Amino acid sequence: MEEEKKEVVEQPTVEETVAEQPVEEAQPVAEEPVVYGEPKKKKPVLLVLIICLVLAAAIATIILLQPSKKSNKDDEKKIVTPKEEKSDYRMTGNSLEKFDLAFLKLENTAVNKVYSPLSIKYAMEMLAEGTNGETRAQLDAVIGDYKAKKYDNNSNMSFANALFIRNTLESSLKSEYKETLTSKYNAEVIVDSFESPAVINNWVKEKTLNLIDKAVDTLDDKDFVLTNALGIDMKWNYQIHCSAADSKDVPCYNGGTYDVNYQHEKLQGEKYEYSHIEYPYIDKSSYESINFNGKENIMGAKVLASFNKYDAVKTIGEAKIKEEVGKAFEEWLKTEEATNFSYTIADKEPVVENYIKELNKNYGKAASSTDFMLYDDENVKGFAKDLKTYNGTTLEYVAIMPKTESLASYVEKVTPEDINKVINNLKDMKIENFEEGYVTLIEGDIPMFKYDFEMDLIKELNKVGITDVFDSAKADLSGMLEDSKGYSIVEAKHKAVIEFSNQGIKAAAFTIEGGFGNTGGGFNYLYEVPTKRINLTFDKPYLYLIRDKVSGEVWFVGTVYEPITKTAAQ
Repeated sequence: MEEEKKEVVEQPTVEETVAEQPVEEAQPVAEEPVVYGEPKKKKPVLLVLIICLVLAAAIATIILLQPSKKSNKDDEKKIVTPKEEKSDYRMTGNSLEKFDLAFLKLENTAVNKVYSPLSIKYAMEMLAEGTNGETRAQLDAVIGDYKAKKYDNNSNMSFANALFIRNTLESSLKSEYKETLTSKYNAEVIVDSFESPAVINNWVKEKTLNLIDKAVDTLDDKDFVLTNALGIDMKWNYQIHCSAADSKDVPCYNGGTYDVNYQHEKLQGEKYEYSHIEYPYIDKSSYESINFNGKENIMGAKVLASFNKYDAVKTIGEAKIKEEVGKAFEEWLKTEEATNFSYTIADKEPVVENYIKELNKNYGKAASSTDFMLYDDENVKGFAKDLKTYNGTTLEYVAIMPKTESLASYVEKVTPEDINKVINNLKDMKIENFEEGYVTLIEGDIPMFKYDFEMDLIKELNKVGITDVFDSAKADLSGMLEDSKGYSIVEAKHKAVIEFSNQGIKAAAFTIEGGFGNTGGGFNYLYEVPTKRINLTFDKPYLYLIRDKVSGEVWFVGTVYEPITKTAAQ
C-alpha cells in the first residue's frame, strides 16, 4: 500500500495533464478521486472587492479566495498555538502611521501612484475576522489597535460593505462570520444566483454615487464577493481661483477679486508702489501653462496671498517721515511735472499728513486668492486645502514637495513624524500666522493631475509580514468557512484612478505696478519695506495625501510625476 500511494503522488496533477493532452487521452490521471478520497466537485472561489472613490477617483482592491488541492496530510493537521507575531508596521490608532506610507516606500518607482490605506485596512480587518491561528496572528500583528472608523452616508459620501453569496453555497458561510460582518461592519448579506454580475455592479454603482458602473465583468467560478464601496463627491469650500463658469457649484473667494495695494511702499526687489489685482475668469482658457519637472505647458493654477506686517510709521518714526516726505515734496515742486498741478509750498503740510494716514493703512492688510494652507522650510514645501464638510467629516488635501532631493529619495527616508510635522505646522491664510516686521508675499502654481494605478497587494502585504493567508499550505480561514482546508487568498489587487481638476484647480493672475498713490495726485515718495517671498510653485514630483482632518484617518496616498498637459481646449 505504501508503494501504491507513492506511485500515485508522483503522477502529474490533473491541471498539468489536461494542459498537455486532450481530456479523453488523460487516462493516467482520470482516477484523481482516489488521491483525494472524495468525489470531484466544482471549486468555489471567494472574491473580495474593495472600491473607493475621491474627487472623480476610483480605487479597487480585489482579493480572490480559492482552494488548493488537498492531500491526505490535510487530515493530519493538528491545532497549533500560534506564535506571538510582531510587526514594524503595527498600527496604534487611526492617524498617519508607518503602515499608511508602506506601499509608497515598498514600490518606490517614479510613476504616478495612488492607493487607499483606509480601504486596505478595512479589507484586512474583515478578512482577519474569518481567520484563525498563525494566519490571524500575522494579520493582527499589523492591524494592532486599529479600529476602522465608521462614516455616515450622505449625498456626497457613501461608505458601505456587502457580502454577496451564490445561492447554492450560502450554507458554506459560518453564521458567526456573517453575524460579525453585519453587526460590526454594517455589511449587507445578499444572496444571488451569480448568473450575471448585474446585482453586484448595480450595488457598487449606487454605493459609489454612480461614479463606478462596473466592478465585475464576470462571476464565473466565483461563489462569494465581499465588497467595501467608498464613494465621495466633495467640493472645495472655495475654488482655488475664481472661475465664473464654476461659481454655480463652488463659490469664488471674496467675490472673486484679489486686490492688494500698499500705498507709498515698494517691496524689496520691486521698482514701483506695490499693487496687484486679479479678476474672475470666464472660460477654461484661463488655466495656467506651467513648467513641471522640465516639461512645458502643464495645466496649472495660480494661488496668491499677501500679508503686510511692516508698521512703517512705527518703525521709521512719524517725525522722520514728515521730514523726509516734506523735503521730497519741496524738491518735487521744482520739477517740470509739478507745473501740471496747482500745488504750492502751502500744500506741504496737508500732503504730508495725508501721506502718513495712507501709509498707516498698509499695516495689517491681508489678501488671499482662496482658502489654503502652506508649509515652507529649507527642505520641503507644502500646500493644503480643505474640502467642504459633510455630516461632520472634513477631508483635507495635503501636498508635499521636496526641494533639495528627488521624490524617490525623499520617499525612501520620510517618516510619519516628518509628514506630521508639515501637517501640524501648516499656516492658514491669516495675518497673525506671519512674521512681524515684513510684508510676506506668497505665489505659486499648482499642477492638475489625472491618472490610474494598479498595485499587486499580495506582494506588498508579504513585505509587511502578512504571508500565511496567501499560502495554501498555511492559510487558516476556519473562521469564515465550515470546511476551509486548502483555501487561501490567491489574488489581491488594488486599482485606482484619480482626477484632481474640474472645480479642484482653476486660476491665473495679472499684476499692475506703478502709480503715485492718493496723496493729492502727481507726488509720491516710496519707502522700500522688508519683504519675504514664499514660492509655493509645485514644479517637481511630489506626494500627497487626503485625510480626515479630525481623526487623522488617511483615505488616500499618492505621488504625482506626470500632471495633465494643457491642450488648446483648456
